[in-house]
Amino acid sequence: MQRRHFLASVAAGALAPRSSYAAQGDIRVFLNEPIGTVSPLLHGHFVEHLGGVVYDGIWVGEESKIPNVRGVRKALIDAMKALGPTVIRYPGGCFADSYDWRDGVGPRNTRPRKNNFWANSGILRKLPDNHVSRSDPNAFGTNEFLRFCKEVGSEPYLAANIRSLPARDFYDWVEYCNSPKGAGTLAERRAAWGDPEPWNVRFWGVGNESWGCGGNLTPEEYSVEFRKFISWTPNYGTPLAMIAAGPNGADYNWTHGFFQQMARKSPGMLRSVWGWALHYYCGRTGKGDSLDFTVQDFYELLERANRIEELITRHWGAMGEIDRDHRVKLVIDEWGAWHNDTTAVAPHHLFGSVPTMRDALIAGMTLDTFHRHADKIAMANVAQLVNCIQTLFLADGDKFCVTPTYHVFDMYKDHHKGQAVRSEFAAPRVDFTVDSKGQSVARLAGSASKNGNVVTLSAVNNSHNETLETSVALVGANVKSAKATVLAGGSMQAHNTFASPSAVKPAELAVSVSGGALRLTMPAASVVKVRVEVA
Repeated sequence: MQRRHFLASVAAGALAPRSSYAAQGDIRVFLNEPIGTVSPLLHGHFVEHLGGVVYDGIWVGEESKIPNVRGVRKALIDAMKALGPTVIRYPGGCFADSYDWRDGVGPRNTRPRKNNFWANSGILRKLPDNHVSRSDPNAFGTNEFLRFCKEVGSEPYLAANIRSLPARDFYDWVEYCNSPKGAGTLAERRAAWGDPEPWNVRFWGVGNESWGCGGNLTPEEYSVEFRKFISWTPNYGTPLAMIAAGPNGADYNWTHGFFQQMARKSPGMLRSVWGWALHYYCGRTGKGDSLDFTVQDFYELLERANRIEELITRHWGAMGEIDRDHRVKLVIDEWGAWHNDTTAVAPHHLFGSVPTMRDALIAGMTLDTFHRHADKIAMANVAQLVNCIQTLFLADGDKFCVTPTYHVFDMYKDHHKGQAVRSEFAAPRVDFTVDSKGQSVARLAGSASKNGNVVTLSAVNNSHNETLETSVALVGANVKSAKATVLAGGSMQAHNTFASPSAVKPAELAVSVSGGALRLTMPAASVVKVRVEVA
């Protein structure tokens, strides 16, 4: 097939001309055109003291009849282990800039109950003042979180409070986590509370959304606060990766302003910034319900999800105007589809919703976008882990299940540590209308990586009702064998519940090898992974 029949993987990663004939898809993978390593950190997670994320989702308590490991839900631990090592961000979110880490350490029966940042938001207003989601008991704090990370094999990423605590408290938190055994009072307290050895936490967020809930600062004001918090921070032998609070979506002025101020202070000041945190939620459509939505709502949300690619490339360009060597990488530490909490599985699950195959497609498209920009992005964290936005798990008391989003992460883990390579996707776009205006979304999008003699290809078919006959050509190697896996539920609203926890789950997909090319049929509204052995 001639290369002119393909369109480069830009913007949505799968641009192609519109067509009225039966849907055909073509994929070409260029194995000798590397992009960057697909770090497992691109598949990271996020835990905030918000609604049912921590209490009910993660923490059930050591005395609970629910199977647990030192108070953490065992079913969650087992499922997280299956995803492989990555990174987990904590404790927020907006919650982080109202949180004092000292409240969450020491004997649990002496820890203070505190009004949660989210106490008067949405559905939580209807609950008693002393409800766990409004009055946080601090039963789950630094030690519990770090133990959870260790148990599931993931690195911790701690977000510091810069809105309501001084820099001294940040230094003390670093010391509490990282100072050697017996090195000082905080190390002794850590040992007394069950953890004598240092945690060696590497990733630290300096504030969160400082343009909004993190202080309503200007980028110039935030650059001053950032420098104050990171200057001469003791590291106790662990190089610290400082992550600055970046923009809200398309706020390019925030990126320009911060980088200009940092460079103006000192040409080398940007060396103190490891990552630049970008947040993007693709938002609500129609009624905003996660289960009750129209075909138009379906496509509109997918199109919004695809906008993250433009945000990545434009912020990267803005960063490069000052940081010409691109020493600072992007950290997309909040992303996902945000629905109304009308389908939350419990009345205290603020922002909770039941994910469907629509959310799985968004997860697949987004992770594929990150892979295609593996040279620009150092870390990404889906929001959030349990009972919330774009969630991987649902939990309520002793009930627990994984969601379609979880299965996407499980399928895509084969990309970990592979070399992302350039790929091209071509298929007729899907047309739809919003407010009588014509729009379109890519029908076919994906990414590819190579690790040794194994190529991993992942892709989505965004059509809600049409299959996609797809051919795949690997340029630069010969195909020895191929195995494909598909996630599809038979409808765009398909989802898992406590009663039917496996309604949506991966299955084997037929794939044939002919003349060095692969052929497969992608079901409507599906996510596909192909594992190819090459010679």
